[in-house]
Amino acid sequence: MTDNKVTEIDPERLMTSKEVAEFLQVPVSTIHQWRYRSKGPKGFRVGKHIRFRRSDVEAWIEDQQDELQAI
Repeated sequence: MTDNKVTEIDPERLMTSKEVAEFLQVPVSTIHQWRYRSKGPKGFRVGKHIRFRRSDVEAWIEDQQDELQAI
């Protein structure tokens, strides 16, 4: 018997680049390129690691939708 429960993401937990890429359905390299070009979701360093707040990723998505509607 398999357990089919859905795992919910804690909205306060920081996300890795890989998790953001999976959430946005893009390659991890795209997340890195966006950060280099200051175009993607707002992220920050925790030591040598990059982390993202889910709320920042969701706000970035909203901004992208607003920009498309303005065109």
